[in-house]
Amino acid sequence: MVELTFYGGVGEVGGNMFLLSDGDTKVFLDFGMNYTARRNFYTWPAIQPKDERGLLDFGLIPDLKGIYRCEKSEPSFDGVFLTHVHGDHTGYISLINRAIPVHCGETCSLILKAIDATSRKSFEKDLTGLKWKIFRTGHRVKIGSLEVAPVHVDHSVPGAYGFIIHTSEGTIAYTGDLRSHGTKPELTMDFVKKAGEEKPEAVICEGTNIMQARVSSEDEVEQKLNTVVASTKNIVLASFSYNDIDRLRTFYHVAQKNNRYLVVSLKQAYLLRELQKDPRLDVPDIMGDKFIVLDKEKKKDKWEREEIQKYRNVKTVSEIGKIQNKVIYVLSQFDLNDLVDIKPDAGSIYIYSSSEPFTEEGEIDFERMKNWLASYGLPLYQIHTSGHIMPHELVEIFKELKPKKLIPVHTEYPETFKKYFEKAILVELPTKNQTMKIF
Repeated sequence: MVELTFYGGVGEVGGNMFLLSDGDTKVFLDFGMNYTARRNFYTWPAIQPKDERGLLDFGLIPDLKGIYRCEKSEPSFDGVFLTHVHGDHTGYISLINRAIPVHCGETCSLILKAIDATSRKSFEKDLTGLKWKIFRTGHRVKIGSLEVAPVHVDHSVPGAYGFIIHTSEGTIAYTGDLRSHGTKPELTMDFVKKAGEEKPEAVICEGTNIMQARVSSEDEVEQKLNTVVASTKNIVLASFSYNDIDRLRTFYHVAQKNNRYLVVSLKQAYLLRELQKDPRLDVPDIMGDKFIVLDKEKKKDKWEREEIQKYRNVKTVSEIGKIQNKVIYVLSQFDLNDLVDIKPDAGSIYIYSSSEPFTEEGEIDFERMKNWLASYGLPLYQIHTSGHIMPHELVEIFKELKPKKLIPVHTEYPETFKKYFEKAILVELPTKNQTMKIF
């Protein structure tokens, strides 16, 4: 008998954590953190969990024996498969018993290790000793009665995969997070084609945009950014996801077109340098003429003191303030204090190039950011495209896959998803912490 137990990612965006059981073989598909649920109990820096006990008490992680490193018992699970690097799919892998292999793409592992190397250690953020097993498209990973074939997909972070899973009873496909309107839609089409050839009887599919679809593309984002930047006479401040390399590349292209430098943090520079180890990613050269690496001066950690020496074009925040018409400055909401030193000249702008906040806390943070921008006379532009697939694109995908059963995850509107597709496909809604028989 083949079963799926859904410990997260059900009726919510993120927190994906699905246990696939095929007889005695047990693997997790993703091991993500539900940030919304976590914020109900913890907030940085006031209250942080001491260890796994709080996470277990509040139901933030499943109460299972043989999965966590804090236990003395032998592992009772055969592996974890990660679709991509985002924390809502990987956030709790630090808790995993080090004897349990963690399977992921090479790029996913590079990013996770870069984050680990540049973050202060805590029990939730310590990947030391994890048993990494790296895959690429074309590999087939055999574990017990399961065979997992990872196939690349396009998403808002590089190195994202979907899985075609052959069980003892039939084939399952898991999309992970994917899209068809990014810079590499052919990757998603590869997954759809290969999965269709394997004739999956059940598909676990993300449905993030089922109620908030805004059709756009990365090319359109670049055109809009270029129009705005070309019309701006002073500093351009920008915010986008740290590991969205497509968006960083877009801003880099716009900086080149407008004869500006792209100013990035030391942490971002470290990540770019690590990702350049994979030539297939086409990552901009951080040592090139159009990058400035930011020196915050008050560096406390050893990695920062060592890393800053590796770059030839380094400037402090105050120095950036003297060349405002020559830069696009990547400034997140966590770095708004830099505005005090920059003192933006009249005619400067701020571009927010990430998803809109979808939690109450995120909305409060967003309003706080707007207060900062208003005080410094900085108009706010929102220019973005989603990392997730659109409903009409899903229609075309399911025509190719022809599954007997569709299981929506990673969506706040599973009932809407069901009603949208129910006349074409049997849609079965999972319940959190409950087990669903697949075959």
